[in-house]
Amino acid sequence: MSEQAYGVNSMVGRLERVAVRPPSPRGDYVVAHWAEPLDLDLLARQHADFVATLERLGCGVEVLPPEDDMPDAIFTYDPAFVVPHGVIELRGAKQVRAGEPPLLTVQLEDLGVPVAGRLADPATADGGDMFWLDRQTLAVGRGYRTNQAAIDQLRAILEPVGVAVEQFDLPHDMGPEYCLHLMSVVSPVRDDLAVVYERLAPVALLQALAARGIEMIPVPEEDYVSLGCNILAVAPGVVVIAEGNDATAKALRDHGVEVHTYAASEINKGEGGPTCLTRPIKRA
Repeated sequence: MSEQAYGVNSMVGRLERVAVRPPSPRGDYVVAHWAEPLDLDLLARQHADFVATLERLGCGVEVLPPEDDMPDAIFTYDPAFVVPHGVIELRGAKQVRAGEPPLLTVQLEDLGVPVAGRLADPATADGGDMFWLDRQTLAVGRGYRTNQAAIDQLRAILEPVGVAVEQFDLPHDMGPEYCLHLMSVVSPVRDDLAVVYERLAPVALLQALAARGIEMIPVPEEDYVSLGCNILAVAPGVVVIAEGNDATAKALRDHGVEVHTYAASEINKGEGGPTCLTRPIKRA
């Protein structure tokens, strides 16, 4: 390819290439903290419908093979993070996901994405704690999934190539067994708009968004529970959100946003929304 087929430094630029992974019917979903009862056939259909939505919206989708005994591998946002010059292999704190970072990194290499760096012990980090505040600034949440060692290593990898890392501390909330990522409380919609669950958002993050002139749509309590704060922008002002988050969808439409929904009754049982289901490989 003459044009570089990878590179991400935006959450809202047109999503040109993205990796997804269908669920496997073989795996201990209970140990992985998926809610019960779980209909695995319906989970597979919902994931397929989600992928079809991305394709209909013009995304180039790379469908990776399902992985047995890795229930959370469906959430491809977490194990590795693509930056402008390649992919950074992360190190998950959740033991059941320990095999995912090297697996996804190799698969992204096979898709033509070079390795830009790898986190090393004692670092732990999930992609869900990372999002682009602007094209030169990566926001990283420090909490139970992403530790200070990871943030220090990310700075060492990214600052030499002109990317600043801005750290935000997450609250205890429901404790270390519960998945609270930085992107649990914020999702950019376009350069001047984001949805935010203000009750758990770090004050410094709210200030950083305001300093950049980003308007915030507050997510109500009932929509936060159904992952309404987790949306995927496939282009500026064009988003995908799980069904059932009616108040947030209306607020987005009132701000001129084009909203697409997908059925997520089973997917949501793994505590992952549309952003979690994708690993952006290239954005405009």
